[in-house]
This record gives sequence, C-alpha cells and structure tokens, in this order.
Amino acid sequence: MLSKKPGKVIRIKSENDQIQDLIVEVEGKEYRAYNYIGLTGLAKIGDNLILNTTAVELSLGTGGSHFVILNEDNKTSKYHDGGHIMKMRYTPIQIKVDAVEEQGSPYHDIINKFETLDGMPVAIGALHSILQPFSATYKKINPDKKLVYIMTDSAALPISFSKNVENLKKIGLIDNTITYGSAFGGDYECINIYTALITAKEICKADCVLVAMGPGIAGTGTKYGFSGIDQATIIDAVDILGGQSFFIPRISFADARQRHQGISHHSLTILGQIANRKTKIVFNSLYEKEKLDIIKNQIKINFIDKKHEIYFEEYVDTKNDLDKYSLKVSTMGRKFEEDQEFFEAASVVAYFISK
Repeated sequence: MLSKKPGKVIRIKSENDQIQDLIVEVEGKEYRAYNYIGLTGLAKIGDNLILNTTAVELSLGTGGSHFVILNEDNKTSKYHDGGHIMKMRYTPIQIKVDAVEEQGSPYHDIINKFETLDGMPVAIGALHSILQPFSATYKKINPDKKLVYIMTDSAALPISFSKNVENLKKIGLIDNTITYGSAFGGDYECINIYTALITAKEICKADCVLVAMGPGIAGTGTKYGFSGIDQATIIDAVDILGGQSFFIPRISFADARQRHQGISHHSLTILGQIANRKTKIVFNSLYEKEKLDIIKNQIKINFIDKKHEIYFEEYVDTKNDLDKYSLKVSTMGRKFEEDQEFFEAASVVAYFISK
C-alpha cells in the first residue's frame, strides 16, 4: 500500500525539462518533493498536489522524499507524437516512449541488422556512486573518446532523479545515456539490456560503456535478495553479443556490516555463483597489505579466479581525477576519505580499459 496526502507548492528549488525539485507544505510542515514533468505536468507555486508520502513515513534514505502523483491545478496533459512502447506498464503512471527497437523507429533496421559489439569494452558497476570516479578517470585519459552510460531498472527508474548524471553530462564526462526495462528518460530508450548495448555501439558509437543502476539499491541481507544481482545477466549479455566485460567489484573497508567488508557479498555471489560467462575483474594493487590480503583470500575461497580473469593494477590518481572536474563523491553516506577503496575500485577499471 502507498500513503498519500495533499500538499501545496511553496517553493521551486530547481528544475529542468524532466524534473522539478519542490518544497511543499503538508499538514503545516515543509517537505521536499519531486515532480516528474513527463508524468504529472509542470507545477507552479501555489499548486495543490496529491503526494506519495510513503518513503518519508518509512524514514528511507535514498528516495526518502515525497513524489507528486497528481497536480490538481494541472490535471490534463498530452503525450508527444511517435512511439508505442510503454514503460511502467499496467500501472496508473504508465508512459509512452520512443524505443529504438520498435517498428516505427528510425533505428529499427540498425538494431535488426546488428552482428557484434566487436570487442567494445563494457564496465559493469554495482552502485550508482561509481559513475563519478569511473567517468572522471576514463575521460581524463581519453578526452576525445565517447563514454555512454546505460542505466538499469534495478533502482531509481527515472534517470532525471540522478543529479550526478545531469552534472556529468553537463561537463562532458558522459556523452549519451540509455535507459532500458522500466527505467526511462535516457537519450535513448530500450526494452532490454541487449538492445541497450546494441544502441550504445551502433547508434551512440560508444568507445566505452558503463552499465549501472540508478540511485538506490534494495538489499535484504540475504545471499540472493538484492536488486544488483542483474549484474550477472549483464556480464552474460556482453559476452553473448561479442563485447568485453569489465566487472567493477564493490569494495569497502568502512562499511560496518561484515558481509560488505573487502569484496561485498553481492559481488562475490554474482561472480562466484550466478554469472555464466567470464569477465575481467581489476583490483587496485596499492591497497594496504592487510586489505589486499583480505581481497586475495576472498578471491581464492570463492573460486573467483577459476571462473574469471583477475588483474591487479596500480592506480593512484582517483582523488586527483575527481578534483580535476570538481566532483564531490559519496556512497552510503560516506565521502571519499571515509571509503576511498570503493571509489578507487571504479577508477582503476577505467584506467585498465584505457591502457
């Protein structure tokens, strides 16, 4: 069940053509609320809204804001011409998009005639917070190469919810975005990971692709019960289509939860038991010896080195790469200095791909 309440717009913090960041009044108190313009139309100061208040009432972190369900002062809207593929299907907010693969698309024949990714490098990450260190390192080394971000539907569905994506595109670190499944709002819309990868290669002309979920992740503390488990499917898809996959392991020595110490149990499950195809896994060899020993032991006891290609590479410039573009990073509420191994794990993969 969802919780909903009426509210009124009292201030607009920021907006672009896809999303508005609002301050709303609900029962005499001020709250933050997001309005997706493509779903509920443009909101103005003074507009009366119906809000989904579930996340705030549950005291959630990511996603812990109100979301506009209906603007009572802007009740009608009209879809744009073209496109017949629905996302968030069979829900009250299903929307129509122009998917690249559909019959009426100008790209339909390109998708239909596809043969191979021809070795295109595809980095596969666990959390949305790997975008900044990966793209900063990749673009510093390869300023003239094209980096495409594919956002999965494992977390946030609207890509416009990500301030990181908006900023990285604005400063030229991400060249194009693709959303697939129920995720929406990318430069190109696709139905699944296979056509998303084909789009990156054939339509975006990508030199490198980064695939990761949007902001937020669902985890349950169980072996298989986390939304990022689809990384295994992505590894397999890249190999099936003739690309080269590079897995960005989720690494932390700052997380208080034992299951996320060293290589997260999420990454170990994907690599050791779920993925059917081989991938390349790159680790930073400059971690402290004690930390490096923990990682090497995890690789050994989970037989990761028997299934995949393991590389250890020296890379020391992650913080400099972020500073070059004035990027402030955070993962699970921790800044770079508090969890630097996490960010370095993404950066070293970008460096390795660039060699």
